[in-house]
Amino acid sequence: MFKSVLVTGGAGYVGHVLTPQLLQDGYHVTVYDTLFFGCRLPNDPNLRVVIGDLRDTAKLAEAMSGQDAVLHLGCISNDASFELDENLSQTINFDCFEPMVVAAKRAGVKRFIYASTSSVYGVSDAPDVTEEHPLVPLTLYNKFKGMCEPLLFKHASDDFTCVTLRPATICGYSPRTRLDLSVNILTNHAVNKGVITVFGGNQMRPNLHIEDMVDAYRLMLTAPHEKIHGEIFNVGFENHSIAELARMVKAVVEGEMPEKGTIDIRTTPSNDNRSYHVNSDKIRRVLGFAPKRSVEDAIRDLTRAFRLHLLPDSFDNDWYYNVRTMKAIGAK
Repeated sequence: MFKSVLVTGGAGYVGHVLTPQLLQDGYHVTVYDTLFFGCRLPNDPNLRVVIGDLRDTAKLAEAMSGQDAVLHLGCISNDASFELDENLSQTINFDCFEPMVVAAKRAGVKRFIYASTSSVYGVSDAPDVTEEHPLVPLTLYNKFKGMCEPLLFKHASDDFTCVTLRPATICGYSPRTRLDLSVNILTNHAVNKGVITVFGGNQMRPNLHIEDMVDAYRLMLTAPHEKIHGEIFNVGFENHSIAELARMVKAVVEGEMPEKGTIDIRTTPSNDNRSYHVNSDKIRRVLGFAPKRSVEDAIRDLTRAFRLHLLPDSFDNDWYYNVRTMKAIGAK
C-alpha cells in the first residue's frame, strides 16, 4: 500500500476532484502545480501544495523525494491550447516529460501513472478503437501526448511500475470546472442562453464522468504491478455524436429547470473533424473497472451547480477556459 502520492496538475479540473478523494483514501498528497487557475483544495494536514513549473526538473525532483507514486496529470490541456505559443505547449507537454520520469525513478518513486488522452486516435472510422489502434494525431496536443508514452515505458523496471491511461473527454462539475469541453459547453449554453449551438454534429466523441476518471486513477494506485506494468488502457464510457449530446443536454436541462422553457438546438458547420469511437473493454477485462456514472449524470450535476450559483459569470470569466486564462496571464 502506497502512502505518499505526488499529483502534477493536482489543482486542475480533474485534480480538484481527485486530490480531496486521495486525502479521503488516507494518502499523504503533494500537489505540484503552477496554479494558473488558483487553488480551491481542502485545508488538510496531509496535503502539501508546491507551486512549480513542470519544466523545473530540479524543483520537481525535490518534491518527488519520499513519494511512492506519481500521477502525472499536469499539461497544457486541450487542442485549442495550441493557439497559444507553440513553444509553451512543446516544452510543458513533451520536452520535460522524460527528465521528469528519470527524476521520479531516481527519487525512489515506485509507480508512475501517466494521463495521456484518447484524442491520440484523431479520426477513425473503425467501429471500435482499441489500445492497438494506430495513433493519428491531428493536433500538436495529441501528438506530444502520444510521443510521451514510449518515453515512459523505456524506463519501466520491476521496481518502477509504469502505466498509461488514455481518457475520454471528461465532463461534469468540479470546484475548478472547465467550460471548454463538449458536454460542459453544451450545458452552459442550454442553461444560460436557452440555445444550444452544435458545430457539425456527426463527430463521434467518447465521454467520461469526472468522478469515474478519478476512480480510474485511484485504481491505478492499488492495482497489482503485474496487471498494469507497461500497459496502456483506454478509459471511456459512452460514445455519442455531438448532436446526440446536444439532445441529451436539452432533455436534462428542460427536465431540471422547467422554468427555462424549450431549449432550441441550432446546427452550424464545423472544421473540427476529430471523430473516433473508443473501446474501453481492456480496463474492464484486466481490472474489472466499469464507470458508474452517465453523461446525463454529468449534465445534471452541472445544471444543479448553475442553479446553486456555483458557476457564476460562466461566459465572461476567463477562469473556466484554459486558453483564455493562459492568454490573459501571458503564460510563457
